[in-house]
Amino acid sequence: MAETITTISPSTNQPILTRTGLTDAQLAQLPKTAHRAFLSFRRTSLADRKQIVSKALQIISSRQDALAKEISEQMGRPIAYPVKEVATAVARGEYLVKIADKALADTPGEPQAGFERYVRKVPLGPVLVLFPWNYPYLTLVNSLVPALLSGNSVILKPSPQTPTIAEQMHNIFLEAGLPKDVIQFFHCGDFSKIEKLVQAPEISLVCFTGSVPGGLAVQKAAAGRVDCRVGLELGGKDPAYVRPDVDLDWCADEIVDGAIFNSGQSCCSLERVYVHKSIHDDFVKALQKVLANYKLGDPMSKDTNVGPVISKAAAQRCQTHIQDALSKGAQNATPDNPTFASPPPKGNYVVPTLLTNCTHSMTVMREETFGPILPVMAVDSDAQALELMNDSHFGLTASIWTKDVAAGHALAADVEAGTVFVNRADFPAPDLAWVGWKESGKGQTLSVFGFEQFSRLKSLHVKDYPVA
Repeated sequence: MAETITTISPSTNQPILTRTGLTDAQLAQLPKTAHRAFLSFRRTSLADRKQIVSKALQIISSRQDALAKEISEQMGRPIAYPVKEVATAVARGEYLVKIADKALADTPGEPQAGFERYVRKVPLGPVLVLFPWNYPYLTLVNSLVPALLSGNSVILKPSPQTPTIAEQMHNIFLEAGLPKDVIQFFHCGDFSKIEKLVQAPEISLVCFTGSVPGGLAVQKAAAGRVDCRVGLELGGKDPAYVRPDVDLDWCADEIVDGAIFNSGQSCCSLERVYVHKSIHDDFVKALQKVLANYKLGDPMSKDTNVGPVISKAAAQRCQTHIQDALSKGAQNATPDNPTFASPPPKGNYVVPTLLTNCTHSMTVMREETFGPILPVMAVDSDAQALELMNDSHFGLTASIWTKDVAAGHALAADVEAGTVFVNRADFPAPDLAWVGWKESGKGQTLSVFGFEQFSRLKSLHVKDYPVA
C-alpha cells in the first residue's frame, strides 16, 4: 500500500500539502525505467546536454518568484530571501555548464609514437539524489546539473517538507527538452523504501545531503554493494574566530548573519564563535546591537528576517541546547527586542539567542544545533582559538576574521575543515570544491572536482594497425 506524506507548515503547524508515495511494485520499476533512459541519454552529445540544462535554467529564472514563494510556504524562510536562493541556484548551474567541457574532457597519456592513449570520463548510470528542505534548489543543483551533464539519468527524492521542488524541476527539464524518464521523482517518508532503492542493482550513485545519522543510514544501505558509490554532504558545527584587530560593528553584523540567516538552518551556519578576550566584551555589545534590530515573525511578511525553525522537534532541540548551556554557566545575553518577546503563537519560533561564557563542556558547542543560537567563547590567543576550532568531529567550514589577511592565511592552513573563509562565512562558491572533512561528509560537489563522482574512468590504449 502506498503511504501518504503530509507537509506541515512550520509557521502554523497545520497541514498544507499531501503527497502519495509509491507502492512496492512502482518503486521496483523506478530504477529499471531510469536505466533504460540512461542507455539512450548517455549517447547524447555534451553539447546537447548543455543546451537542455541551459534552457531549464532559463525557465527556472523566469519563474523565480513563484518558486521562491513555495519555499517560504513549505519551509518557513522569510519571503524576502528565497528569490535569492533560486537566482543563486541558476547562477551556480550556469557556471557548471560553463566548465563542463573542461571537467569532462579526455586526459591524454604520455605521447608515444604509434599509439593513441587517453583516459575518458564516461557516465555511471542512474543516480539517486536525496536532497533536503533547508536549501532545496541550491543543494539539488549541486548534484542534478553535473549528473545530467555527465550523461546520467536521475531519480529525485525530495524532503517531505518541500515536495514541490522535485515536481517543479522534473517538469521544467521536460519543458527544456530533456527526454522522458531521464529525470524521475518520488515522494517518501519511509526509509525502508529508500533502502530498497539504494540496493537496486541499477543505481550507480547515491547523493545524500542531510544529517549524519541519515548519511550513515544511506551508507549502510549501500554497504553490500561494490558497484554503488555514495556521496555524503552532512552536518557541521562551524566555528568562527574573531581576532582583536577587527572592526567590531562590521564583523558583528557579518557574524550574526552567518549564524542566524535561515533561522540558523544551514550546514555551514556559524554555530560557535571564539573571540579574543581583549575585545570580547565590546564585541558582545556589538552583537547585541545587531540582534536588537532583527525581526522574528511571520515568514510571509516582507519585513521579517527570522522565521520559524522547521519543526517542533527542531525547536525543542534548540531549547535543550540553550538550557544545557545555561545549566553549565553560560549567560543569556540576548538583547531586548519586541519581536523576540511576542513571536507568532502557533509556529515553531525560536528566539535568536546570544549565549556568552560558553565552554566545550556544553552541547551547544559540540553538537549541531541547526537553529538561531549564537554561542560565544573568549580565547587567549590564536593558538587556543585554533585548538578549539579543530576540537570537533565536524569539519565542513570555518571562518577567521581579521584585518591581517596574512595571519588569516596562516591560520587557515591549520584549520581542519573542507572550506576555510577569511572575513566571510556561509558562501559555497561554485568554482571551489564543496567538501566535508571528518563527519561532515565524503565526496565533493561544485567546481571541476564536483563532476568526478558522476563519471567513471575508462583508459583507452590504441596501437596503430601494422601495415604489411
